[in-house]
Amino acid sequence: MSLLPVADALAKVVAGVTPLSVETVALHATRGRVLAAAITALRTQPGFNASAMDGYAVRADDARQGASLELIGESAAGHGYAGRVGENQAVRIFTGAPVPDGADTVVIQEQTRRDGNRVILEATAKPGQHIRARGLDFAEGREALSPGTVIGPRDIALAAAMNHPGLPVHRRPKVAILATGDELVLPGQAIGENQIVASNNFAIRALVEAEGGEVLDLGIASDDFPALEAAIKRARSEKADVLVTIGGASVGDHDLIQTALTREGMQLGFWKIAMRPGKPLLHGRLGPMHILGLPGNPVSSVVCGVLFLVPLLRTLLGRSDAGPPRRRAVFASSWPANDVREDYIRARFMLDDTSDILKVEPLALQDSSLVSVMQHADCLVIRPPFAPEAKAGESCEIIDLRAAGY
Repeated sequence: MSLLPVADALAKVVAGVTPLSVETVALHATRGRVLAAAITALRTQPGFNASAMDGYAVRADDARQGASLELIGESAAGHGYAGRVGENQAVRIFTGAPVPDGADTVVIQEQTRRDGNRVILEATAKPGQHIRARGLDFAEGREALSPGTVIGPRDIALAAAMNHPGLPVHRRPKVAILATGDELVLPGQAIGENQIVASNNFAIRALVEAEGGEVLDLGIASDDFPALEAAIKRARSEKADVLVTIGGASVGDHDLIQTALTREGMQLGFWKIAMRPGKPLLHGRLGPMHILGLPGNPVSSVVCGVLFLVPLLRTLLGRSDAGPPRRRAVFASSWPANDVREDYIRARFMLDDTSDILKVEPLALQDSSLVSVMQHADCLVIRPPFAPEAKAGESCEIIDLRAAGY
């Protein structure tokens, strides 16, 4: 089987995927959820002309320096003045309070002085001064939030101001995660002479949760068909939207996951792609459940998670952005020519203080088993197949792991 290009593999992963069903969630619980429909204002804000300052509401025709105006009442937030401001009259007004009928400007209190029941103006005010006009913020019916928006605190504040007690959002995808391998033990457990501590499942879980998914932890399955098939059946019975397997997707005698999935009825989408790290990536469908079989090497697993699992989850969530952020940068030093596979080089980046150019420095060790190197990297440099040797200062594209929160 020939190696599938990365772009073609990603297209297959998201092909035909539609956003999950919609549910209405109480406003306070919507942070991080993905909006499923446009949100429009249910009211106008402010709903009246409001004072932006403490001072006196007057007619602009009377608002001249030295004018002596009769104080006839008070307007406070939540308690407006019911009367009308006439010629040479003033109403004491506070920030956020309705501007009374007849008044069309506010003179701030620092530019006035009181003389009994009279207000003496010490400055001239212009029409509309210090008044927030009705609808200045938004008008009823205005669309304010678009479908696909990942809801943040500012969006919640706006929706609340627009009088929405809840918002329609896409259901969170349920992602079953299955680590495989007799060599694996969980952190804190006794480690046999030929065993290692599992880390990939924790990284992929964090990735799923960072993208808004819910995790069904299937634990670690041994390298035998009964254990694998039992875990797959559980993922199906609990209606997981995505099953992520980790390890066992290569060609060795103990790599059984593809056969186990096929026995359960998986339709294989592809297996093996032209990338480094992450060549033995597996993709398929098992009924409505999406299957991603990630490589067992820790770096390969995380890189494939970023490149393929993240876009799949975002598509299921109806997000308007398909993948993690990409940026342009330049190499800080030279890097060798590439072969047939698209390369994702772990690197550090820094902003040049003199030129404001983002420079990347690939890390010296690129072995896909090195968890410490992956933790130290803050970006992946994308090297296309057959890319020639890169010289210092040459442009490149990077995936910004830091900005994505990975």
